[in-house]
Amino acid sequence: MKSITIKYSFTFADKTHEVFHLDIDGQSLELISNPPEIPPDWTRLGFHQCPHCPLDSRAHPHCPLSLNLVNIVRYFDRILSYDEIQVEILTEDRCISQKTTAQRGASSLMGIIIATSGCPHTVFFKPMARFHLPFANEEETLYRAASMYLLAQYFLQQDGKSGDFTLQGLRTIYDHMQMVNISVAERLRAASKSDTSVNSIVLLNLHAQAMPYVIEESLGDLRYLFDSYFKAHKEPHQGN
Repeated sequence: MKSITIKYSFTFADKTHEVFHLDIDGQSLELISNPPEIPPDWTRLGFHQCPHCPLDSRAHPHCPLSLNLVNIVRYFDRILSYDEIQVEILTEDRCISQKTTAQRGASSLMGIIIATSGCPHTVFFKPMARFHLPFANEEETLYRAASMYLLAQYFLQQDGKSGDFTLQGLRTIYDHMQMVNISVAERLRAASKSDTSVNSIVLLNLHAQAMPYVIEESLGDLRYLFDSYFKAHKEPHQGN
């Protein structure tokens, strides 16, 4: 299966330009990366390691997620988080362009890297990375995350396993994601002089913090989208 290529192009107010090419393995949905020959200390697994990290430093001396962020953190270290930029994201199927802030552009880029980095707690987001939607709002994220999770339960059930249709497992995934984001933010505070990289993770964590609540309180707001399914399953009228 061929790899998936995503290109993030950043243009700054001074007309400088930077492009990040992401190649994702088409089967494993993991980032095909070239880690630095001498990784910085902040990428060591034991440095602000996530409290729930299942990896062992003997087999994984460096955090896989952090290794994949090195080049981005280095580049954005010279840029302020609220600098205005033009971002263009090019995939095989479409091009998306938006004027935004450096922290929002970097956050979108970091989000797909984190999902495909090989971190055991972010692997659940690989299907969303496969169908990447930059700058998704809260409602779009809720729809995509719930749909992804429920489709996974369908495939589990097809495989003879029990499916979770209460979405409790999705809440747990986002709870774990919050811990990952907090630890990554601590790494980046030690790695960066600029606030852009840290603020980019903070933006991602706002979604992670909100999602368990949104799943509980707001999922019903999407029910109207499926009215046609309910109408199709109404019982036929019973005459007297």
